[in-house]
Amino acid sequence: MARPFRFAVQAMELGERAGVAAFARQAEALGYEELYSYDHLGTVDPFVPLVVAAEATSRLRVGPLVLNNEFHHPALLARTAATADRMTGGRLILGIGTGYAQHEHEAMGIELRPPGPRVDRLTESLVALRALLADGSIDRDGRYHRLHIDDLGVRPVQDEIPILVGGQGRRLVQVAASLADIFQFTGTTHGPDGTPRPGGFAIEMVAERALRLAEAAGDRNDLIERSVLVQATHIGDAAGDVVDRIAERFGLDPEVVRTTPFLLFGSVAQVVEKLHAIRETVGISHVVVRDAEGFAPVVDALGGR
Repeated sequence: MARPFRFAVQAMELGERAGVAAFARQAEALGYEELYSYDHLGTVDPFVPLVVAAEATSRLRVGPLVLNNEFHHPALLARTAATADRMTGGRLILGIGTGYAQHEHEAMGIELRPPGPRVDRLTESLVALRALLADGSIDRDGRYHRLHIDDLGVRPVQDEIPILVGGQGRRLVQVAASLADIFQFTGTTHGPDGTPRPGGFAIEMVAERALRLAEAAGDRNDLIERSVLVQATHIGDAAGDVVDRIAERFGLDPEVVRTTPFLLFGSVAQVVEKLHAIRETVGISHVVVRDAEGFAPVVDALGGR
């Protein structure tokens, strides 16, 4: 049986307390279940605005989407996550990935490791986070972290904070299959300097990753929710003209734009039909968008169904 659709919004303006609170209340009123921040150097902390958003609402869950694992030590991250979960009344989702932006790493004097070592370090971090958030302790020597912690000193409200892993590489999919509660398809590939580009938008490529995830997950397959971070939406017009314009803008074949989960354009009925097809094909039921108000008619039509 397919999972019901769940909708979330990634807030892009998080610098002012009043604005964060108002946006969070609007998102909850429109039917979104979650509000996400982001983790980039040169902008606000990924956790602090989430506390404001949770305080302003009654049910809205919150989380970073996604943390750059290269910026965070797993013991300190576990402490922050457990504290944030307490401060939000047990509503945290912990989103994490390998990181990619060369200029951000250079600005802090941090090496941007090749993809393989980044995945290795993320794996170690996920194992440590699972242990520290569950029991508050860990005794483990890894390649990147030697952790001998008897008591983290703070426990989350939730018995288990959901962990979302975002990315698309083959090895990352395998890691998520073992350690994630939610796997988020991102669709972007990255140049040598980390610049994102739509190299994985085709639905056939998403289907390949979905199959790899299912095969690697084995008995855990039904426990992993499939998610998508939608890059652009436009609801209200017939899809035809918008598809052609976006295909030209992104340098994509129009058929890719029509079928990809990363671009959702057209009437409410067209987008609803497309999301049903995507859920049937690749299992995606958790949809994260950036235009809360514009996409709200689709949330109203599909939320929880």
